[in-house]
Amino acid sequence: MPQHLVIVESPAKAKTIEKFLGHDYRVVASYGHVRALPSKQGSVDLEHDFEPKYAILPESKKHIDAIKKELKQSDSLLLATDPDREGEAISWHLLAALGLDGRKSAIPVRRVVFHEITKDAIVHAVENPRDISQELVDAQQARSILDYLVGFNLSPFLWKKIRYGLSAGRVQSVALRLICEREKEIKAFQEREYWTIGAELATERRQKFTANLVEAAGKKLDKFDIPDQAAAELLVKTLAQGTYRVDKITKSERKRSPAPPFTTSTLQQEASRKLGFSAKKTMSTAQKLYEGINIGEGTVGLITYMRTDSVVLSNQALQEAHEVIGALYGKEYTLAKPRFFKNKAKNAQEAHEAIRPTYIAKTPAELKKYLSSDQFRLYDLIWKRTVACQMAEALLDQTSVDIGVGEGYRFRAAGTVIRFPGFMKLYIEGTDAASDVEEPKGKGDDKEQKLPLLAEGESLDLQKLLPEQHFTQPPPRYTEASLVKTLEEYGIGRPSTYASIMNTLVERKYARLDSKRFFPEDVGMVVNDLLVNHFTRYVDYNFTATLEEELDQVSRGEKRWKPLLHEFWGPFSALLKQKEGEVSKSDLTTEATDELCPDCGRPLVVKLGKRGKFIACSGYKEGCTYTRNIEQPAGEPTEPVFSEEKCDKCGSPMLVKDGRFGKYLACSAYPACKNIQPLVKPKGTGFTCPECGEGELTEKKSRYGKMFYSCNRYPQCKFALWDPPQPGPCPKCGFPLLVKKVYKREGEFLKCPKEGCDYKSGGSK
Repeated sequence: MPQHLVIVESPAKAKTIEKFLGHDYRVVASYGHVRALPSKQGSVDLEHDFEPKYAILPESKKHIDAIKKELKQSDSLLLATDPDREGEAISWHLLAALGLDGRKSAIPVRRVVFHEITKDAIVHAVENPRDISQELVDAQQARSILDYLVGFNLSPFLWKKIRYGLSAGRVQSVALRLICEREKEIKAFQEREYWTIGAELATERRQKFTANLVEAAGKKLDKFDIPDQAAAELLVKTLAQGTYRVDKITKSERKRSPAPPFTTSTLQQEASRKLGFSAKKTMSTAQKLYEGINIGEGTVGLITYMRTDSVVLSNQALQEAHEVIGALYGKEYTLAKPRFFKNKAKNAQEAHEAIRPTYIAKTPAELKKYLSSDQFRLYDLIWKRTVACQMAEALLDQTSVDIGVGEGYRFRAAGTVIRFPGFMKLYIEGTDAASDVEEPKGKGDDKEQKLPLLAEGESLDLQKLLPEQHFTQPPPRYTEASLVKTLEEYGIGRPSTYASIMNTLVERKYARLDSKRFFPEDVGMVVNDLLVNHFTRYVDYNFTATLEEELDQVSRGEKRWKPLLHEFWGPFSALLKQKEGEVSKSDLTTEATDELCPDCGRPLVVKLGKRGKFIACSGYKEGCTYTRNIEQPAGEPTEPVFSEEKCDKCGSPMLVKDGRFGKYLACSAYPACKNIQPLVKPKGTGFTCPECGEGELTEKKSRYGKMFYSCNRYPQCKFALWDPPQPGPCPKCGFPLLVKKVYKREGEFLKCPKEGCDYKSGGSK
């Protein structure tokens, strides 16, 4: 019988660790958080020094009961939740939920911490336990209560002033501000024309290369010194008459060093750039690699903990990397001494390691057969980045050639040759510029190329001049990678929360991701304008970053958490009360225009609706129903467009309407009939409806975008399923079909959808 009970967060992790510890240890999972502030008003007692009223989560009650049973048979308790503030707080909450806080426990209780799920790391952690860090717990409590105070006070304010269902968050609102301000910059942007002039030249040996004009009439050219075609043509005429010669050749050796190993934010950025992964997908895939994969010798964690700000590597990892580099690439690619990196993040937790493979000797090629496609691609990225950071520098020979033309005119050509690739043989860090809008080369910037052998004083033949028109480009919209990078540069939030923040912005329809870029929605812009104009301090980048630093001071024991809450809540609550009376809903959701209604002559206004902004008559309350799409020009006829479809509810013709998500069908008998349908007919599944036996089950989307499967004879037949239908019948009850379900904990399995039948096949038991 196990004498020691170990609690971790994940069941997958529990199975792996139990194998490492042996028969004297029983490892169970808490399944994440077990207590939290209930999502309702009054969960923080403002009258009693911000006392939190935690409650056990409904889904956690059965897990707590199971742990209590195990605890009765155990001699000691080891809390092995994740090695960060969140994990520390979960351990603290576990003690409270188990009734072990506030009094001396009948059995010893210790905290164990490990950053990788390998046998050596687990055994070492168990042999070196510690107490729960109250400072880390207090920092997490302060963060949770601050988020609650903002969310449960500012969100109802948005409901009153804009519309019900909106939300505001301490970090979420700042991320929204970044997206909205970038959109305003793009709309305010005015493009500007400029020209560059290149020259295709040939040596005496007829070897060709190109150069850019960098100096004209004795003056170094700036970007807008050639403003239009006329100026470019004038220069071309002058340059066509000149003789070209090599004036100066400058050669230099350049060294390039590799990027540091991954932190949470840099992994999210690079996975977005190189793999096209969302931050959410990156973190969920990394979680699986961390918790353990069966690689033929049992389940083993393949990477270290994926929530970290540190770029530190352990001595063991440095030694392994050195050996792997020597074996795969040769001694010339190894370092005489390990390369160390400094943490850029202000609050990086030095005790943590960077994200790295637990066994660097296990190459991606060796593990590929055990990993899914996504797992392999992410492991490959982490492995390459880790190994490359300990490889020799790349050596590049850079050549710059100045070419004179007559008096006062100069071209420049540049070329780079990789003399020794070093780390570049394995890995080169991606950049946001690869996906962002790049402006053409200007200001005499040099295009790197392989240059022919040239000598100073050598004459060159002009093959042709290459004038080229350019226009300045607006700043690019944020991608997930560039938004994560910006948030981290400001010191806003924690990298481990960025994925959920971006997900919330999209789910709340404050922004949408289109071609991997964030576009703010109308409601997002209105919410942001309200917060920026009336709660300026609380969406200020520096204020939010300073608050983050204060939370870190709490975690280091340098600041007390209750005074921090008082400092925040006093001014915030006072401002909220002030704005209740100052801000009116009409000011936020209605904008005046200089147009008059074509139906009644009253002024038209821009209103914010559920599907975004639209033009409407200000005499709506007096009975005028004129509206039009905001993109539709004034005076354009609004003739109804009828489709060939008939309404399946009342039989009236269906109109083709243009909504926020594209065209759709709406009943022409509105408002008597409010039926709407997608313009594209639902996709059939090939399964006959089991209820009526006549219709076919088709794919449809709910109003919230969730897929479901319903009979195409609706409303005559109202049979519907939330899960994809699969061939049947059910072996237990004979129902004509089964459904496929996928749960994170149980995997994929088939079950019977008939109420009362418990048939299930596949998945974890």
